[in-house]
Amino acid sequence: MDDPVDVDLGTVASIHVAKATKLPMRPVESVVAEAGAGLVGDRYHGSKHRHVTVQSAPSLADASRALGAPVDAGATRRNITLSGGPVPGRPGTRIRMGEALLEVVRPAAPCRLMDDLIGPGAMKALHARGGTVFRILEGGVIRVGDPVVRDAGAEGSREGL
Repeated sequence: MDDPVDVDLGTVASIHVAKATKLPMRPVESVVAEAGAGLVGDRYHGSKHRHVTVQSAPSLADASRALGAPVDAGATRRNITLSGGPVPGRPGTRIRMGEALLEVVRPAAPCRLMDDLIGPGAMKALHARGGTVFRILEGGVIRVGDPVVRDAGAEGSREGL
């Protein structure tokens, strides 16, 4: 399935990181994205391909309506929330946010933990709205408020997979 190319991804609405898998996510105003490694200070920093997870505020609003309760961006355990969207999900698609260039690895499926963190039915409400896993190709600082745009260069490239 192809991602629509004319979608307005907006800006970075929020950034969340956690130092370890079971620790709560904490909001930050900016983060250093390290090429080939991930977000400095996040639990997945140093992983091979799961460098950063990205979701969209419109998808969270849809999930909130489906659940009948608010779905907070930090509760989903995703790193970055965009003001626009949906987030591209086709492997190889690239986006720029702040100083960083990211490439889609795969969709990010919500897990059963969402029912515990958000409320019963959250995993189902987030199905197909769980965001995307990206790898970082070019590093730099990502800040809340930074614009997010599709990168036309090497669209669909799967080098290094």
